[in-house]
Amino acid sequence: MKKNMDYGLLISILLFSLFGILMIYSASHIWAEYKFHDAFKFVKNQGFFFLIGTFLMVVISKIDYKKYYDLSNKLLGVCVLLLILVLIPGIGTIRNGSRSWFGIGSFGIQPSEFTKLAFIIFTSKYLSKNEKDMNKIKKGVLPILGFTLFLFFLIMLQPDFGTGSILVMSILGLLYVGGVPFSFFLKIGIVGVVGVAGLILAAPYRLARILSFLDPWKDPLGSGFQMIQSLYAIGPGGLFGFGFGNSRQKHFYLPEPQTDFIFSIISEEFGFLGVLIVTSFFLFIVYRGFQISLKSKDLFGKYLSFGITFQLLFQAVMNLMVVTGLIPVTGVTLPFLSYGGSSLLITLCGMGILLNISRNNT
Repeated sequence: MKKNMDYGLLISILLFSLFGILMIYSASHIWAEYKFHDAFKFVKNQGFFFLIGTFLMVVISKIDYKKYYDLSNKLLGVCVLLLILVLIPGIGTIRNGSRSWFGIGSFGIQPSEFTKLAFIIFTSKYLSKNEKDMNKIKKGVLPILGFTLFLFFLIMLQPDFGTGSILVMSILGLLYVGGVPFSFFLKIGIVGVVGVAGLILAAPYRLARILSFLDPWKDPLGSGFQMIQSLYAIGPGGLFGFGFGNSRQKHFYLPEPQTDFIFSIISEEFGFLGVLIVTSFFLFIVYRGFQISLKSKDLFGKYLSFGITFQLLFQAVMNLMVVTGLIPVTGVTLPFLSYGGSSLLITLCGMGILLNISRNNT
């Protein structure tokens, strides 16, 4: 028997997304007015995706999540095709040094964002079908891990290390709850460290990010500039910040503050109170997601709800660690809050699936 909508989760998602739109306006209106002569340029774009995303979230929340079990192969196949097409000059669009986008007018669609959700669905199906084999490395783990690395390779061709890392870590999290022995993760952890080191050394801009992370003040006007400006925004916020709209760093100091570093502006304008607001929303949504997973009565629903929630958590933590200087800059957006239509759209679609699992299977 279907339960009522999880209105607590739904309202939290909507309020959090609306807070993100509000902060996108505060962070971007000066830059938007200067570059586009329209202070609401970014807000209108984000608002458009919010309306579409909210509509899709509500619709998806009414679609039985078990339908994705049969559609998983097709969904992932379309995403793989899009990942290949976006690499072709003339089809994919280069932004910030990465060929990660399909340009549609003034909008951009990022296929790697859709791939993250499609692969969570695919892996959840794989784990539910092969539960008994997940303690066998060759038979159970290597096939799905090999496909994970294939998708990571396609995303790295763009290149987009941040999105690729989120995809890989999300799948590793699913494999762990799926019963893969912990010793396996220790082994691939060593391989992963070597591989990441190789990727860093292979691309000078990644090495520059590492060096600027270790000591951003060595190159304060170059590779360390963004990190320093982020810390300058977060540091003076105090308990209640400078007030909404009163950020100093958005005045052409912090580059494109409405995207990856929007948390810095929130901290500057709302201080510790803003940090508390952001973390409270994330913790509640993640708590409800894990609760839904634990109460789920079938394996596919259990893995799917866990995968969606864990991916959201990992991406949020990764972004917050970047803006506070704990890890190098990765280009990862903060879910619900950062400017980015594809990110918001796919996050809301994922929340729609989570809401449906809550209604049908808890």
